[in-house]
Amino acid sequence: MKITVIGGGESGVGAALLAKKKGYDVFLSEFKELKKEFREELINNEIDFEENGHDFERFEHSDLVVKSPGIAENTKPVQWVREKGIKLVSEIEFGFTYYDGYVIGVTGSNGKTTTTKLAYHILKEGGLDVVIGGNYGISFCRQIVMQNSKYAVLELSSFQLDDVDAFRPDIAVLLNISPDHLDRYEYDLEKYASAKWNITKNQKAGDLCIYNADDPWIRSKINGRNSKVRNLSISSQEIKFGIPSKDGVYKLKLLGRHNVFNAACAIAIAKELNLDDDKIQNGLLSFVNDPHRLELVRIHSGVEFINDSKATNVEAVYYALEAMQKKTIWIVGGVDKGNDYSTLFPLVEAKVEAIVCLGVDNSKLLDAFENRVQEIVETQNIEEAVQWAQEKAKVGYSVLLSPACASFDLFNNYKHRGDLFKEAIFKLK
Repeated sequence: MKITVIGGGESGVGAALLAKKKGYDVFLSEFKELKKEFREELINNEIDFEENGHDFERFEHSDLVVKSPGIAENTKPVQWVREKGIKLVSEIEFGFTYYDGYVIGVTGSNGKTTTTKLAYHILKEGGLDVVIGGNYGISFCRQIVMQNSKYAVLELSSFQLDDVDAFRPDIAVLLNISPDHLDRYEYDLEKYASAKWNITKNQKAGDLCIYNADDPWIRSKINGRNSKVRNLSISSQEIKFGIPSKDGVYKLKLLGRHNVFNAACAIAIAKELNLDDDKIQNGLLSFVNDPHRLELVRIHSGVEFINDSKATNVEAVYYALEAMQKKTIWIVGGVDKGNDYSTLFPLVEAKVEAIVCLGVDNSKLLDAFENRVQEIVETQNIEEAVQWAQEKAKVGYSVLLSPACASFDLFNNYKHRGDLFKEAIFKLK
């Protein structure tokens, strides 16, 4: 059996390694230049590959094509495979074929990483044999190659769920649906949301679906589904005074109402797997979130500097602004993904004193906010953005980097943007 993998990043190489381990004839095709570590890994494992372009003739006799999540449906290699009638699946689907453990899948527009990582941490600290993967850290296929754990907690993006066929999580978590990556889905929210919904499509009687009861799109789909799957709804309104525990409410380290909801989902996962309250509480208090998520970087001259570079869509910024307790200088901008900023207007008018637009094209942001704050400026230099924000901030203010946009106009990725933001803060006099 011949398997072709399209895409030579973490997911693609992970799929190629798994296919090789299972004894298949494997070929990997990457449009760009492979990273050095991935090229060496393929060579060391005697996996045939090409880079800097696709030779479709080498796909011709494939029995199966595995697609990395970064490869869009409208790209030439995917269209060629479709036209030839060759079966195509996602890396997540391919991994699931060879995993016999218990799968917990987490998806949503915002909060996926925090919820996935928190659930994994609680389960791990609670003594379960569990790994984390998918859209976070190590790919699902690579995890299967490395170890055969009993439980897998997977962060799942819409891209990973686009081409699933039999993938079925024992626990599916639907956090929220808001406009994101619409440029990949023809600016159609329904198409984007339907990809997220694929996480539930193969669940069967006895499986659990944890969902956001406050999200109208999710609620409409859940209510219209004729299924014996067990549903557990979680509403932010019901937990606004805390998440109930045997001793009252759980103690949390995470900031923001959205993170209370994320924690409630992680707790529900742990309870489904029969962890007791003491173990859950220990996990909640020992958890350390990833950088770039409402990360307090420094208090300088009485001003808080907060790095929320991971907030690459409007809803994520909404949660960040909602969590601000002080007057705020807001740094925003990058590659717009079809954003509608109107939902931010009340929060901006109530909390934001000034805006720094950090991007190559800031026209949409200027049109949206120039009459809603006292001052708005633009720059393409992050050090200049931080310097200007410091000058405008008074003692007791917060400076918040929460971009609402992708980073690729000026930075390699959101981590690069956040790291340079932190460097600029520590250069302040």
